[in-house]
Amino acid sequence: MTESLVAFASVFALALLRVPLAFAMGFVGFVGLGLMRGWPATAASAAQVVYDTGFAYTLSVVPLFVLMGNFVARAGLAHELFRAANAFIGHVRGGLAHATVIACAGFGAICGSSIATAATMAKVAYPPMKRLGYADYLSTGVIASAGTLGIMIPPSTIMVIYGIVTETNIGKLFAAGVIPGLICVLLLMAGIAWITWKDPNAGPAGVRSSWGERWRALRDIWGVVLLVVVVLGGIYGGVFTATEGAGIGASGAFFFALARRALTLRVLLSVLVESARTTAMLFTILIAATIFSSFVNFTSMPSDLKEWILHQGFSPVMVVGAMMLIYVVLGTIMEELSMVLLTIPVFFPIVTGLGFDPVWFGVLIVLVVQIGLISPPVGMNLFVLNTLLKNVPLKQIFRGVWIFVLMLAVALFIMLEFPVLSMWLPGFMK
Repeated sequence: MTESLVAFASVFALALLRVPLAFAMGFVGFVGLGLMRGWPATAASAAQVVYDTGFAYTLSVVPLFVLMGNFVARAGLAHELFRAANAFIGHVRGGLAHATVIACAGFGAICGSSIATAATMAKVAYPPMKRLGYADYLSTGVIASAGTLGIMIPPSTIMVIYGIVTETNIGKLFAAGVIPGLICVLLLMAGIAWITWKDPNAGPAGVRSSWGERWRALRDIWGVVLLVVVVLGGIYGGVFTATEGAGIGASGAFFFALARRALTLRVLLSVLVESARTTAMLFTILIAATIFSSFVNFTSMPSDLKEWILHQGFSPVMVVGAMMLIYVVLGTIMEELSMVLLTIPVFFPIVTGLGFDPVWFGVLIVLVVQIGLISPPVGMNLFVLNTLLKNVPLKQIFRGVWIFVLMLAVALFIMLEFPVLSMWLPGFMK
């Protein structure tokens, strides 16, 4: 176990020196394996990891879902989702903020990325909120926090990678995220209601839309509904696998964007380059984490730690709760995907050893990643908004997210105490 502790300390030290965490994990894992197994065997195994990751059929789901999200974003569906939600709820106090949460949930159902959802909705939702006189702290806090729904409401890139690394059924992970995603939507809207109750000027009410305007707005989102029903319905119903569903979704999003005349040759090239860049980043992190995981498992730290915890007599729920607290703290100082892949080799064997379902644990992982994405000082969504909305001071963005961090923490507590909420839908799948 000593070797693993030294390795973790080395990774954190390199991270503090601003070495990208993927390179830190890969370097420490490679050196550790080299010292313990010998350099020829380590070099061969590292090369095999790179080859297996690059040619793994199951991993092709990652670039396909990324591509689908990029096509949908270019097709302008986010604007129509926001307009439809605003037509129904924009007339209440904080209505545009509520509409932003609903639109983020809808966009997340066809995107799978938190950062992409937050970035897209910053362009769509912030200008009308600004025109109506919304406080910057409320509008940016809502966009940043609602953007995290992109990784809870399926399809989710984080769930896909978690499922591949832990060999957990991706379809069941997607099903498990539906009810927690809806609970997060309700809690975020409760946070908006609390802010606007305390400060009515922060989110004034908009104009009430007629029923004719509402039905017209609903007709505009048929493409979103069709993609969600076909892709997720096919995966849940066992018609096709998650990888096949991702391919169908990417193809459907491409033809939909093409039909809306949103794709020129230059835009298509931009979408492909952006998708390739995102995929390369994810694969680099995954390869580095796999090498580091091999080293940690070689040192027998997971099994030793599991035996120690079992002999201490701690409550299983207490152990998982402690893990979640560690994740929340790490999320304030580390990039979320790297954080998960760094700790999974240690935590996952303990969780399964305690008899918990890996699908349920996957939902908890996504929730703590959501919290990390909006936790100052290094929450990724916060800096995405700071980059896109240059007229909003960073301190205002930080101020606006705290109530929503609390709301997501409540969601985490609910999922921790009531696993049935996340396990009910997967129970219907074969």
